[in-house]
Amino acid sequence: MTGEDGLRAIRGISSRRVVRPDGVAPGTVLIAGERIEAVVPERVTLPDVIDVGDLVVSPGLVDAHVHVNEPGRTEWEGFDTATRAAAAGGVTTIVDMPLNASPVTTSRAALDAKIAASEGQRAVDVGFWAGVVPGNAGALSELARAGVLGGKAFMVHSGIDEFPHVGERELREAMPVLRDHGLPLLAHAELDLGAPAPADPRSYAGYLASRPRAWEDAAISLLIDLCRETRCPVHIVHLASASAVDTIRRARDEGLPVTVETCPHYLCLEAAAIPDGATHFKCAPPIRDRANREALWAALFEGVIDAIVSDHSPCPPAMKLADRGDFMAAWGGIASLQHGLAVIWTEAARRGARFDQLAGWMSAAPAKLAGRHRSKGRLSAGYDADVVVWDPDAPFTVAADALYYRHRISPYVGAALRGRVHRTFVRGHEVYDGDGHPAGPIGRALLHREAP
Repeated sequence: MTGEDGLRAIRGISSRRVVRPDGVAPGTVLIAGERIEAVVPERVTLPDVIDVGDLVVSPGLVDAHVHVNEPGRTEWEGFDTATRAAAAGGVTTIVDMPLNASPVTTSRAALDAKIAASEGQRAVDVGFWAGVVPGNAGALSELARAGVLGGKAFMVHSGIDEFPHVGERELREAMPVLRDHGLPLLAHAELDLGAPAPADPRSYAGYLASRPRAWEDAAISLLIDLCRETRCPVHIVHLASASAVDTIRRARDEGLPVTVETCPHYLCLEAAAIPDGATHFKCAPPIRDRANREALWAALFEGVIDAIVSDHSPCPPAMKLADRGDFMAAWGGIASLQHGLAVIWTEAARRGARFDQLAGWMSAAPAKLAGRHRSKGRLSAGYDADVVVWDPDAPFTVAADALYYRHRISPYVGAALRGRVHRTFVRGHEVYDGDGHPAGPIGRALLHREAP
């Protein structure tokens, strides 16, 4: 195989367990330059081929829901820390949310500032969502031309005043613009229908009751109606309410372009196990009960839920108000970018999940959402050589001092998990080797969606 210089270095990774779209089998992923040349069924023995034995070779994870917060709130996280954490977790592509950076990504100038801030700091490839807020429908065309992968809206207060939520009128203005540019609307689907404030702000049960499932269910019904009306693709982010599954199923049976994601905390945690005052578990929508969790798993296996992403949303420790334990006042967001693979595999394996199903949920489906389905999310010829090598049987306990986040806070600290990441490759470059990040910041900005 030749290149412009007459020679083309071929590298590869060989294993007894290579995860392909059609299943798991022994084989070798052959890499030419930054792309996969072929995936062959033989265990190839060549000087440039790494044989990892029984370790699983999977497509790199695509996390399409990450709050990096830079520029403007880099003290919350930042591209350097977030993308190194991603690499350590087997994540080879992230898509950054338009908040909580400052300025929020609701204009071309703000997008340019964010891309510039990420330069020289990306350990993995990074795409960008635009923000949909009241009054910026006219800016969405310019953002689309600049390369955003879709538009994100909140239907309830976002937590920061500079990213106000939208109502039905604003969505009707924005959705045709996104549709005409071939972009999806991503929506935080909660409508504030009113709910009693808890008598004790330290009570997790009280916080849960303050954001009931009815808020999600009503928002999702409205989004589906607007999808039917405008034909704009709609993606429901971080689904927490299993009672919306039937509504979503009917919409998809109708042929509407509706997709859904959920997160590790909704699949692997449960309300009854969250102590009062433990504000590091706070997120919105809230973590619900065990029956709801199991219903989400059923919807995932059925295919009604498409993807699993982190919704990594860190903040400085003081904003979690751990000393007060006030769920109503603390910042809501869970840090899990580095351990999503292990958290999900620990629970999924108990339910009989296969490695190829895991890759579908955490690699292929989010790649498709982000419009990078021709280059990311699977081990196939022509795709980027984004690969994670991991041991699904290796137990470990999450230690705070092993986190690459800017702030080493996560509800998973101390958790006993299975599924240790050994090596991560982005376009053939080793961005994590089990101990560090040898390739450095080689990540690219992913601008514009690929052709359908």
